[in-house]
Amino acid sequence: MRQSPGPAMTPSHSSSSPTLVPLLLAALLGGPALASEIVGGRAARPHAWPFMVSLQRRGGHFCGATLIAPNFVMSAAHCVDGLNFRSVVVVLGAHDLGQREPTTQSFAIRRVFESGFDPQRLLNDIVILQLNGSATINRNVRLARLPAQNQGVGSGVPCLAIGWGQLGTARPLARVLQELNVTVVTALCRRTNVCTLVPRRQAGICFGDSGGPLVCNGLVQGIDSFIRGGCGSGIYPDAFAPVAQFADWINSIIRRRDDRPPVHPRDPAGRTI
Repeated sequence: MRQSPGPAMTPSHSSSSPTLVPLLLAALLGGPALASEIVGGRAARPHAWPFMVSLQRRGGHFCGATLIAPNFVMSAAHCVDGLNFRSVVVVLGAHDLGQREPTTQSFAIRRVFESGFDPQRLLNDIVILQLNGSATINRNVRLARLPAQNQGVGSGVPCLAIGWGQLGTARPLARVLQELNVTVVTALCRRTNVCTLVPRRQAGICFGDSGGPLVCNGLVQGIDSFIRGGCGSGIYPDAFAPVAQFADWINSIIRRRDDRPPVHPRDPAGRTI
C-alpha cells in the first residue's frame, strides 16, 4: 500500500492500517485506495445476482467479478496485478462462502486480458479473465447485461453495489453476499470513473469488494475499483471503472474464436499479458 498526497488508495487484496487505506473499488476521495468491503449494506437474497463471482486463492475470497459470457468473467485489473493467475480459482453460483454449496461451479483461469491498466493512477482498472471451461447456465449462474459503448450512467441514478467484502474496516469479510443501495455522483469524481455515494449516512464499499459489479437499471455499469478517505466515509464517493467506456473492447474479447493454444495473450496495445 502507498501514501498519496490526498487520502490513500490501495488494491482490494492488500491489507490496510489506521493511517493508510487501500484504494478499493468504491470511494474516490483524492488518493485512491482499492475497495474491498460493503459497509452498511444488507444480505442479498440467495442467488438474486446469479452473475456474481468470487475470486479465491487458497480457499479464501479476495475479489469479486462478473460473469459476462459462459467462459469469461470481468473484474478489476488490480485484483490480479502481480499475481500468478494460475493460483486463482473462479467460483460461480455462490452465496454463503462459509459453507459448501451445491450451486457452485469452479474454474481455473486460462488467459488474462487487460486494456492499458495503470496501477499507479488506477486507470483502466478492468480485466477480462478467460476460464478453462464454460459455465453451465441455470437459475443460479447467469450472464450479466452490459451497456453499449459509451452508454454510461448519469448523476443521480440509483444503483446497487454488491460484494463479499469486509463489513467494516476492522471487521472480517462477509460470509453471505451483501448489497447496498448507492447513488451515482459526479462531485469529487474523476471523469475516468463512475462514482457513487450513500446520501446522509456512512456506507459504501471497502476491502474485498474490488472487482465486483455496480448494477444500475439492470446493467453492470461499473467495476469496484477504489475508495478514498476510508470505507464508508460519508464524504468521498466510491470509484468504479466505467464499463460503458470499454464495451467494444469487452465484446471483441468474448466474441473472438478460441481455437488457439492458451499462450501469450495480448492486450489491445499488443503487449503480452
